[in-house]
Amino acid sequence: MPEFRYQGTGLSGRLAQGVLNAKNRREAKERVEELCRRQNIRLTTLQQKSTFRYKARRGDEKPIHGEQAAFSREEVENGLRKLNYRVLRVEKVLLDFKFKPPAKDIVLFTRICADLLRERLPYDEILTLMVNDTENPTMAKTIREIQQDLKNGKEGSEVFGKHADVLGRFTAYMLGVASTSGNMAEVYESTAKFLERDEEFKKSLKSALIMPAVIVMVLLGAVAYYVGYIFPATAQMFLKFGIDLPPMTKATLQLSNFLRGNIAWLLPACLAPFVALGLFFRTPRGRYLRDRFMIRIPVIGSLLHKTSIEIFARVFYALYSGSGENIPVIRVAAEACRNTYIERQVKEVVIPMMLKEGRGLVESLERAEIFTVTAISRLRSGQESGALRNTALQLANYYERETSYKMKNVVELINVIISMLIMVVMTALTLVSSETAMVRPKGAG
Repeated sequence: MPEFRYQGTGLSGRLAQGVLNAKNRREAKERVEELCRRQNIRLTTLQQKSTFRYKARRGDEKPIHGEQAAFSREEVENGLRKLNYRVLRVEKVLLDFKFKPPAKDIVLFTRICADLLRERLPYDEILTLMVNDTENPTMAKTIREIQQDLKNGKEGSEVFGKHADVLGRFTAYMLGVASTSGNMAEVYESTAKFLERDEEFKKSLKSALIMPAVIVMVLLGAVAYYVGYIFPATAQMFLKFGIDLPPMTKATLQLSNFLRGNIAWLLPACLAPFVALGLFFRTPRGRYLRDRFMIRIPVIGSLLHKTSIEIFARVFYALYSGSGENIPVIRVAAEACRNTYIERQVKEVVIPMMLKEGRGLVESLERAEIFTVTAISRLRSGQESGALRNTALQLANYYERETSYKMKNVVELINVIISMLIMVVMTALTLVSSETAMVRPKGAG
């Protein structure tokens, strides 16, 4: 997320300045103007941190080239001079695109940090290793900025929070919590496990739903092309000679003529519902209804539901302290579970019930009717024995194994169904083609 620095003067003439993160300059300006109104500050400048390329030399050494993020050219020049460099050139990068790195790079970063923290390697050394070995420029730049901000004494939540657009909101939050927790290795391990499971789930879901959908669309396109263009060329020749067409051939030709004559409105009519649904599902109401419906779909819905519970339990285990204020933990776990319906039920039913009525977590979850009977039973057992945190981990591991095994079966079942569909379509096309091939002119023997 872009970083902005504002400067102004107060009523007494004293200089006032600060730094904030915002999505764009417009949002930053609105927030700064509101801040200045509250504190009676007259805004003078608002600068966005940008990337500058520099060329510098120290003594008779070979010139060095590099990049540095700063609010102005003067900052880069002053920093180089303090290191006894003679500045040769400093120029602002005009097209400083910041593409989000692949998910595998973020997973790899979190996993390596977790493993090295368990080996008690200092975190600053870990970041140095990661900067040197990371190939993705955006990821390397992000790690470098994190390392520099931590050295400057900034809070972990602020440091990682400003990189939420690169790391992801959940990852940035978890790593920010880890920097102030008593056990960084455990939080990093839980975060890495979550990210790995999330990628594995997406891959499995793609195999189970997306790829079969693509195959079906290609199959329908091939059938439409055959019926609309290839088949009529053959059938029309028989009509020229006044040959009576067999029933299947005649019906197929009528369908072909209908499709070709009405393609102008048939194609938009077929695409419109999918486009409308896609746009509707991008709205908060649409996501809520979609997620509520998805977990009720036979077979695949149960897997999606249990996967969301697994993620909730895993995040809950990573952040739950067992004492004190844990409402934010429950809220973060709900936001991470990848289901808008469950998230809203937790925020609008579970948390208010805990705060206003003083009920326990498990009782509130049961009243919200968003967890399975098995999950409620296991969590209640853990709450009664005083081991709720460890029980949450056990529940997460149990659902991980169950959903992983069942997802493989679902993928195999869908592949079988797709194969049967292809066989049926190909058989129908073969029958039509065979019937057409057997057509004989009138009076032919």
